[in-house]
Amino acid sequence: MFARKSDSGDPRPQSAVSSGVGVAGLIGLASWIMIARQYGMDGPYSALTACFCCALPMVVWSLLHDKVHLRASTGINWKNPKPWRQTFDISIVKIAGLWVTWAVIASIYCIGRWYWTGQYQFAMEMMMAAAPFLLGLSVPYVLWLDRRFVEPRDGAWHFGQFVMGAGSKKAGAEYDTEQIYHHLRAWAVKGFFLAFMISIVPGGFGEIIRLDIAQIIHDPVAIAHWLIVAMFVVDVQFATVGYLLTMKPLDAHIRTANPYLAGWVAALICYPPFILMDGPLNYHVNTADWTHWFAGHQTLLAIWGGVLVILTAIYAWATVAFGLRFSNLTHRGILTHGPYRYTKHPAYLAKNAYWWLATMPFLVTSDSFTDMVRNTVMIAAVSGVYYWRAKTEEKHLLSDPAYKEYAEWMDRNAPIPRAVNWAKVKIGWWSPTDKCADKGEPEIQPAE
Repeated sequence: MFARKSDSGDPRPQSAVSSGVGVAGLIGLASWIMIARQYGMDGPYSALTACFCCALPMVVWSLLHDKVHLRASTGINWKNPKPWRQTFDISIVKIAGLWVTWAVIASIYCIGRWYWTGQYQFAMEMMMAAAPFLLGLSVPYVLWLDRRFVEPRDGAWHFGQFVMGAGSKKAGAEYDTEQIYHHLRAWAVKGFFLAFMISIVPGGFGEIIRLDIAQIIHDPVAIAHWLIVAMFVVDVQFATVGYLLTMKPLDAHIRTANPYLAGWVAALICYPPFILMDGPLNYHVNTADWTHWFAGHQTLLAIWGGVLVILTAIYAWATVAFGLRFSNLTHRGILTHGPYRYTKHPAYLAKNAYWWLATMPFLVTSDSFTDMVRNTVMIAAVSGVYYWRAKTEEKHLLSDPAYKEYAEWMDRNAPIPRAVNWAKVKIGWWSPTDKCADKGEPEIQPAE
């Protein structure tokens, strides 16, 4: 189980995304950043333009090089479009389902007061501006694409049937409730996280554009700070593109959204307005960051800053590896390349290590033992939340044989899962000889 095998004898499962997609996106993003810096374009619209410049090369690479539109997983047959009259009624029902879905999301935006304060206001302005175009373009898009779908009756169609008052499939009529649940979960993910991502796009981008390199070149702390900001800009740009381009012609659609309540709870408590890290799990009481504790020790500051930059780079790399497909709580294809060949959760491991090293919660300015203990326990609880997220995500993904194959390969070959499994065996937490009750196979242990 733990013996590492050669690549030729135990090849890594193929990734749903090629490395070239992320590289293309980085080139596009870097190009726009250089142009924006040259002309001082540091505003929110420039930040959104950066998303476009990041997305376009990835789309081109995906279509021309990887030919993702020809994959069977898209459910599209480009060669033999159906006659218009065969799919027209289906398309009308689907459009109705989409429009009602969008209306529900818009209503939730209106009800949620937090969407109209602070950074969220920019996201709402952008969505209101885009809404008429989305409504108009959705009609020809659905009519055109439905002719090419092998099965055009997807979740939107089933929801449209429900909206129009058709009976359920159980009653011998049309719509399938499971398809509707999938449709609603997928759009709940997109509606919730897209608003958040658009709201945070301008911040870090503007800082990078305004950066005066001459002022920081001799200061290792300032260099580390700005490199960390740059890594977060990369992460935010790629993640926003992922939520924007959830499309079947790009094979970037949502196969399934996490059906487990625990998965949703674990994820949502990490984001506003439900975030616990600013409330019950706040671990910053009377803390100071690493620059405070290492002040006056230039070598140590440079080393510590370098470690934090590396951790942030791994975090950004984990998002870049998704290409067009980043999204929380969803399955949009299994990644096996980049940092995902070393650990199943590179972003979670990197960001949690970063928080521990950047905050050092066991040191406090108040000299209070209580604060020290509390902060340490709280950040440990935060790390526990991310472990919980990892477990719920793997529980979801293990329903796909492709992910199970990847997880088993990681247990045999990847350094971090192998080390963790070794530790589990040593402490008696898990034995590789344990068998699944129904299959007689080694049990996959989620979340290293």
